[in-house]
Amino acid sequence: MPPKLLIVDDREDNLMSIEAILGTDVYNFVRANSGRQALKILLNEFDFALILMDVKMPNLNGFETAALIYEREKLRHIPIIFITANNFGEENIFKGYKSGAVDYIYKPINPDLLRAKVGVFVDLYRKNHKLLMQEQSLKSINKSLEAEISERIESEEKIKELNHQLLQYIERLESANKELDRFAFMASHDLQEPLRKIITFSDRLRTKLGDKLDEESDMCIDRVQNAAERMRLLIKDILELSKIVADKNSFVLADINTLVGEVISEMELRIKEKKATILVEKLPNLNVNPGLMRSLFHNLIGNSLKYSRKDVVPIIRISSDISFEKTGTSKKQYQKYCRIHVTDNGVGFDQKDSEQIFSIFKRLHYNGEFEGTGIGLAICKKIVDQHEGFISARSKPDEGSTFIVSLPFHPVVTSN
Repeated sequence: MPPKLLIVDDREDNLMSIEAILGTDVYNFVRANSGRQALKILLNEFDFALILMDVKMPNLNGFETAALIYEREKLRHIPIIFITANNFGEENIFKGYKSGAVDYIYKPINPDLLRAKVGVFVDLYRKNHKLLMQEQSLKSINKSLEAEISERIESEEKIKELNHQLLQYIERLESANKELDRFAFMASHDLQEPLRKIITFSDRLRTKLGDKLDEESDMCIDRVQNAAERMRLLIKDILELSKIVADKNSFVLADINTLVGEVISEMELRIKEKKATILVEKLPNLNVNPGLMRSLFHNLIGNSLKYSRKDVVPIIRISSDISFEKTGTSKKQYQKYCRIHVTDNGVGFDQKDSEQIFSIFKRLHYNGEFEGTGIGLAICKKIVDQHEGFISARSKPDEGSTFIVSLPFHPVVTSN
């Protein structure tokens, strides 16, 4: 916005002359044709860079108007230049300065002198305005800092107590998780014995009775054996989930391509049954627990094979790239991650379910077409957590899925 000037003169031609000399494109002018009108304008507007005021005006002259202006605290920062046709003596000049004038300009006005003097005071106004804004900003910052320091001092003991409680809660949670894992392991282990008996005796029953079984009895035995097999798979997965605890000493620098190749060899029959194609790009060496990594890829590849589309040959691609994630509070400290992508062309799922699928027992397909316990992806998440990484998924129905496993390189690296 152009600087704002208040020009006060009882003659319209003088007002127009000043505006013409200074330029309406350089300054924003507000006119007043008397001292009283100037005072009315200044009741609501305070942001003038300068006041140019004629001395000789009816009712209130320039000196009287200036004195009334400077009675208000909000207006004392506005400089006033008197414009007069009279060459006052020293006494009247002193009176003008005493009433608040900062300078005089005599009529007839010298345009260059007027522009120069106005330019000086407008420049001072801008600098003062900037200083005032900086002062207000500093005061605001100082006030915020004082409040923050006060709050920190007041809450220091409370934070210490909360931290102490948090450490206790973490210890209890870790202990509870270990107990829960032990319970799951023991419970699953103990369930296997009666389950084996159910399977064994149902087989004996069918073998002994043979052709004596009617259709309904034969169907009942089938249901018992199918239910027992599902229970066996569920117990197996629960046991596997409960045993996932990675000892840090078991981490080695491993060739991920070799681990993936071993998993593909183990699943060869299943891959051939599905007539699937698995494309593996060059993967880096990483510090991992090899046994857990095999289980991770076994579950991810198995998941892609299971949820393939009918009449569509499964294609699974395994690739990788590198990303950097910010760590800590330092602006230059980043953790380097290897992101392994397992992409398929299967049935897919709605992206809104991408968080839920890693929960234990969570399944998105309940129509009986796809078998499973709902634990496979929960196992994957727990394995990735043990490696201080993270796993996510992107998918669309009937367009396939991509599972992204991010595993950290070690150590932490710093960017330039």
